[in-house]
Amino acid sequence: MSKPDWVIGVHAVQALLEQHPEQVIELNVQQAKKLPDRLVKLTELAHQYGVRVSYPDKTFFRDIAGVHQGVLAKVKPITAAGEKELTSFLQGLSHDPLLLILDGVTDPHNLGACLRTADAAGVDAVIIPKDKSAGLNTTVRKVACGAAEAIPLFSVTNLARTLKQIQELGIWIVGTAGESEQTVYDIELGGSIALVMGAEGKGMRRLTREHCDYLVNIPMAGTVSSLNVSVATGVCLFEAVRQRQLKQKPTVE
Repeated sequence: MSKPDWVIGVHAVQALLEQHPEQVIELNVQQAKKLPDRLVKLTELAHQYGVRVSYPDKTFFRDIAGVHQGVLAKVKPITAAGEKELTSFLQGLSHDPLLLILDGVTDPHNLGACLRTADAAGVDAVIIPKDKSAGLNTTVRKVACGAAEAIPLFSVTNLARTLKQIQELGIWIVGTAGESEQTVYDIELGGSIALVMGAEGKGMRRLTREHCDYLVNIPMAGTVSSLNVSVATGVCLFEAVRQRQLKQKPTVE
């Protein structure tokens, strides 16, 4: 049986209780003579959804986490699906999909931030390679603030093969590369799109790049040459969101 995971911190735990209380096994609140109002609110939420609440001392928290804000939620582990499930999932969609593919994002803080941004942008699924990628650990779930539980995540053995399968389903692959002559604002992102973001520093791997239909860059006006991968993900995804919203607006005669 899989060991439970932990979600740490007030904001992450609150988001999880509000959005996916079924994922929470137990809420642990640090023992105190008088609980701060924000922790009282969490215990009330937990009781509302029938989640057990415990009040251990600070030693319990110190043994599990560093910075914890006096609250830890024991949660069910999340297991990413694989290639077969991804194909079935995509075939079952009744609209033009918007996918996010993260090619080798190894920093759990960045993965969590990308999941949070993807959820906010209405991404249908996030795809990561099984190797050379951060997994769904405690840090990812904390940073994602509930998005790790909400957004479908697929972990694939061979990313290049998966990209080819995605293309065969009529989905265009758009990769981000700093040297591209096209910007993210120059191409059509309103249809069936899979956006590929490369690893921190190195960008996309060669085989991943070769399977992209388009390569785009984010125009940089300052002295820095690139953005953090989670920030770049937000820029690109919300440009796709903007184009999709324009496409859906009725034409005024």
